[in-house]
Amino acid sequence: MNIGRRTFLKFAGFAGSFLLFFSTKIPQLLGGKWEHGEKNWWKGKTFHQDNVKTDRIEEGIISAKIDGDWKEFKVREFSEDFLKWNFSSRLKKLEEIAKMLEGEGERPGYAGPHSGSVATYGSGRKDSTFTINNAVKGMGFVPVKEKIKEAISLMEETISDKMNEKLSFLKKNYDDFTLFDKTRQVSLELYATPSFETHTFLNLMENPICSIVFLDIPSFELRCIARMIHPDDPDASPYEKDVVRFTNLVHSYFHGKFEKVFITTIYYLIEEFDNTPGEKRGIRTVPPLPVEKTKETKNIKE
Repeated sequence: MNIGRRTFLKFAGFAGSFLLFFSTKIPQLLGGKWEHGEKNWWKGKTFHQDNVKTDRIEEGIISAKIDGDWKEFKVREFSEDFLKWNFSSRLKKLEEIAKMLEGEGERPGYAGPHSGSVATYGSGRKDSTFTINNAVKGMGFVPVKEKIKEAISLMEETISDKMNEKLSFLKKNYDDFTLFDKTRQVSLELYATPSFETHTFLNLMENPICSIVFLDIPSFELRCIARMIHPDDPDASPYEKDVVRFTNLVHSYFHGKFEKVFITTIYYLIEEFDNTPGEKRGIRTVPPLPVEKTKETKNIKE
């Protein structure tokens, strides 16, 4: 059954209020002795992820401490097939939402590039004997460093516009292949707080690696180094702070304004696989590249 524009907007307002309550209040209400790890990663209400180093990211190199050892990785670009699928699917979803607003279509499904299933391991929580975890995160692109401040300004100027105008703005973004960085995805860690630590948060603080799978045909898997950034981390770089601001703005574009700014995760691509059933079935489409060792980087130490 189709819903009219007014009905949808009423529902969207209710959903935004409910999501705001769920994002900020429910985890704190549920938090108890079990929703914590054995280690304390927090410094008051903030944290700094010490197991990822991005000081050479301009060279396309990222360092990560995995299973206790520091390693360097070459950050790669997504394959053309992944980019084509991702951008075209996002444009299709935006068109479906626009039609729904006009009462001409159904609500879009959740499959596709927005919903990435993130698998992590390493630290675990007191409520489980396993450290392995899998959680669906809202995924997206982030503008290249040279254009991110301009993109933030444009979103701040248009965030109060009508929904159909905002949809047009987003469509223009996805038509511009030069706007987004093609080596990374971003998401928000909505529920991790000092009183309620998520499995994903705890695992990435211990081992900053993950596998991301998208439910769709074609089906892609990304293997990434994950950099979590707390909005109040004084050691976050200016670029990381811009990424936090941009990603939270995108979230508010659809769900309304939130009282807090959420933890943001940047997923730097190291490998990509095409898991589409049939011909592909897990063929590696972006292999890792070796990092050239220099005297300065031959042995990575803390």
